[in-house]
Amino acid sequence: MLKQAGRGVTSMVVCLEDSIDDAEVADAEENLIRHFADLAERGVEPPLLFIRVRAAEQIPDLTRRLGPSLRLLSGFVLPKFTEERGVPFLEAIVAAEAAGGRRLFAMPVLESPELLHLESRADTLAGIARTVDKYRDRVLALRLGVTDFCSAYGLRRPPDMTAYDVRIVASVIADVVNVLGRADGTGFTVTGPVWEYFRAQERMFKPQLRRSPFLQGRAEELRQALIEHDMDGLLREIELDRANGLLGKTCIHPSHVLPVHALSVVSHEEFSDAEDILRPERGGGGVLRSSYTNKMNEVKPHRAWAERTLRRAEVFGVARADVGFVELLTAGLPG
Repeated sequence: MLKQAGRGVTSMVVCLEDSIDDAEVADAEENLIRHFADLAERGVEPPLLFIRVRAAEQIPDLTRRLGPSLRLLSGFVLPKFTEERGVPFLEAIVAAEAAGGRRLFAMPVLESPELLHLESRADTLAGIARTVDKYRDRVLALRLGVTDFCSAYGLRRPPDMTAYDVRIVASVIADVVNVLGRADGTGFTVTGPVWEYFRAQERMFKPQLRRSPFLQGRAEELRQALIEHDMDGLLREIELDRANGLLGKTCIHPSHVLPVHALSVVSHEEFSDAEDILRPERGGGGVLRSSYTNKMNEVKPHRAWAERTLRRAEVFGVARADVGFVELLTAGLPG
């Protein structure tokens, strides 16, 4: 935890669900309690910490057993979230918060078969929407469990493909954003699916980054890092996440953190467009040429995008006009 905090990780999930063998849950819980106590004794500030539980009953039990180290816990990740399973989870968080005297948040994971299957998807989404809206003040984000979606059909996306190339998965993402990611004030932050790969694989298709024009003349260390960790697919998926209404990504390997953060920074061009669109004198609408003179900014249709972009800028910052993704990524490499 402390090592990853030093690498720029700002939040982490300690998993007691699918990453733990069914026979080892009790040992895993003991391990978690022990390390939380160790962190508390050190007096250091770890990243925001969340626990992914299996059952609602674990929430009050773990908060009780954490004792003073509960102060390090930010909340719980709730797997296979539906209305039926989600309400007990959220009620348990409310009760644990009252008992422990610490504010606790929730991050539901949308990954259940009922959400994937077409005949039950609409009802499941409606139930999820009712539930998270009722507990809106403690739901930080909704996460997509694409690995579970693929599992239901015996699928696994290869490193050359993104979640959006798996059509059955892409259809679920679209429907989740349609119902739960609206920009009218009723929506939530929906985060991108995990990228499973972190070592170079044999590639079926032409690499997207290793031979791309913007790497010509760039730092050799960046090129080697991208090749070693096979980031082509990850970078493409991050871009597609944002284009499809998702923000943020769960990383399963330290090598993913830097590119996710680098691609979350708002470019100077995006920031300029957003500021132009949101100028008070533009409140009545209209169309204007972008300050980069390469696109049309239509004030009313682009307003929600501009507001969202400025919120992202508050968290991840804005690059200077002469700084692009490659420079940001290179700056974060060791040495």
